[in-house]
Amino acid sequence: MRLPRIGRVHCMENVAKRVGDGRVLRMTVSRHAGRWHAALTVERADNAPLVPPKGGAVGIDLGVKTLAVLSDGTMIANPHALGMSERRLKRAQKALSRKTKGSNRRRRARERVARLHARVANQRRDLLDKLTTRLASTYSDISIEDLNVHGMVGNHRLAKAIEDASFFEIRRQLEYKTMRTGARLHVIDRWYPSSRTCSNCGRVKAKLSLSERVYHCDGCGLVIDRDLNAAINIKVAGSAPETINARGADVRPATLRGGGQSAVKREPSSHDNGIRLGADTRKSVLQAKTN
Repeated sequence: MRLPRIGRVHCMENVAKRVGDGRVLRMTVSRHAGRWHAALTVERADNAPLVPPKGGAVGIDLGVKTLAVLSDGTMIANPHALGMSERRLKRAQKALSRKTKGSNRRRRARERVARLHARVANQRRDLLDKLTTRLASTYSDISIEDLNVHGMVGNHRLAKAIEDASFFEIRRQLEYKTMRTGARLHVIDRWYPSSRTCSNCGRVKAKLSLSERVYHCDGCGLVIDRDLNAAINIKVAGSAPETINARGADVRPATLRGGGQSAVKREPSSHDNGIRLGADTRKSVLQAKTN
């Protein structure tokens, strides 16, 4: 790659192959954790529409203990990149805090901490890139849940593990990679009870604690791994045109191209019984009392 005033620079990737017949519009050179990076903005014509992969449909249940469980039984282990390097990070940060501000030793200690953080980020990015590329290249229909990650990290016991798993990054990469391969991405409404629903008979449990890792159905007697059961339900919800969720709203799985509709209705209830009313129900009750 040729840089202004510097000349030709050797790169770890084949830039000419990446650019292809496109036209380079902008290039940004940056230094991070002791390494130099060049980001290119390339303009090129869209490729012809691709034929979707022939792998069929799949549902994905994301988690902390196991990063992803597919509806076909495949389980992707969670490497816990941050947890595996946390001990070294603590030692490096402790050594950094002891160095005199403005000294060369403090600068070198700060660079060590930056390299460790970059290593964790690279390990996480490598796994997510390989996983999402494999999914988008193998399956024609991919269904995932619309997880409320911001609300999930409110649990301070699991916040670090949830952020280390990068649930939103998995969805973000699937969105643009499915566009490249022609696969379809279905995002299931977050209120759909995938974990509490039996994948065999459809019976919904009232409660299911996080400590219960094996799903036991009280109706048909099904015994199955909790995450695998949820992945199967997510696949079914993504394939069906409409599904009823726990809040009484229609769940129309949102696809990347066609858009979707989130749950906006709520189950009707009664203030007189100590339960909140829906808007339409409140109006009818007020009219009945007035009459």
